[in-house]
Amino acid sequence: MTEHPLVRLARQTITIYLKEKKIVSPPQELISEMKERAGVFVSLHRHHALRGCIGTFLPTTDNVAQEIIRNAIEAATRDPRFLPMRADEIEGLEISVDLLDAPEKVALIKDLDAKEYGVIVKSRSRRGLLLPSLPGVNTPEEQIKICRQKAGINDSAPVELFRFKVRRFH
Repeated sequence: MTEHPLVRLARQTITIYLKEKKIVSPPQELISEMKERAGVFVSLHRHHALRGCIGTFLPTTDNVAQEIIRNAIEAATRDPRFLPMRADEIEGLEISVDLLDAPEKVALIKDLDAKEYGVIVKSRSRRGLLLPSLPGVNTPEEQIKICRQKAGINDSAPVELFRFKVRRFH
């Protein structure tokens, strides 16, 4: 199966960074998705287990190509849950790239759907995010619980809920 150009850019970025410690430039010719401005998550799996996942829920660079380059390096080397990747881990690395739509505030849990929407849970300055359609996460309540844990938000603290859709590329 041929990789989508967004995934190919993430793979090239990680490979060159791990082997040569160089940061690639965006391609000369950007496909339409690369020209957009969007939040981007880069998720890395080895042997079907999470190996790194870093992203932004709002755009922080001029375009998706730059966002992918930055987040691919971060996912491979700076996810605090994992040791930095080594070059010998590139073989067999599974990569997905999610482009996030702008988050929209929701008032009720019934407005969420764990398969269709990612969730952001916010309480004061703390914020937790979970992408949609993750294995083992089947309900909005599970998403919210995980988001609270990730952000260190107490179970009884009042929260604001936001949902967003993603376009996932493999």
